[in-house]
Amino acid sequence: MSIEIFLSGFLYLFILVLQIAMAAFGYILEPTPKHYESDDKLLSFNNNPKKFQISVVLALIEHFSVVTLPIILFIVFSPYNIILGIVWMLFRITEGLIQVYNEKDYWGLLNLAKKYSVSSGAEKKSLIDSYHTILKAKSFRFAFAMICWSIGTLALSIVLVTYVGSVPPFIGWLGIAASIAIGFANVAKLVKPNFKVYDTMSSIFGLLAIVFELIIGGWLIFYSFIIP
Repeated sequence: MSIEIFLSGFLYLFILVLQIAMAAFGYILEPTPKHYESDDKLLSFNNNPKKFQISVVLALIEHFSVVTLPIILFIVFSPYNIILGIVWMLFRITEGLIQVYNEKDYWGLLNLAKKYSVSSGAEKKSLIDSYHTILKAKSFRFAFAMICWSIGTLALSIVLVTYVGSVPPFIGWLGIAASIAIGFANVAKLVKPNFKVYDTMSSIFGLLAIVFELIIGGWLIFYSFIIP
């Protein structure tokens, strides 16, 4: 059994599980127009502060797992192509660090929510404007993080298709398709923030990325048990 291959597969799946748990606790991973149209989320943060805090802790664990994953993948696959190995490691580490940086402002939403719950008039409007500003900044940085995911995943997928005979080629091709789709959607979001079909594209392409990570995570765990 290869512990590095097992760990890389485990982290792929662990990150997906954490994202589900984060959502269950009300974490906003990618702000969308529905979060700007009402104050429901802000009020829920104040009503359930412990839930909010748990969601941020889960998010930090997820982000640091994202930082750790490419380092382990580099150990496993970089002998096949060191240049592409450096590319996927640097970009996916950058993705994780962008997400970690986002939590500084996101954590402040709890204090903002407390003030908002007892405010009125001009102060209430000012606080909701601050809420929107924080979410918009998070959305902007998230798009950059996803572009980093796209470049890093594309580099890894090229290695899987071109050099690694032990991984079924369709996994690499799926990764290439997912990375191009996610990259295109998020570049479009940055170039044209009011891109009307972005939410639909993001859902479809995001599902493609999830399928890729489920399959490669499962395959790496399986493969770690069958190699000498």
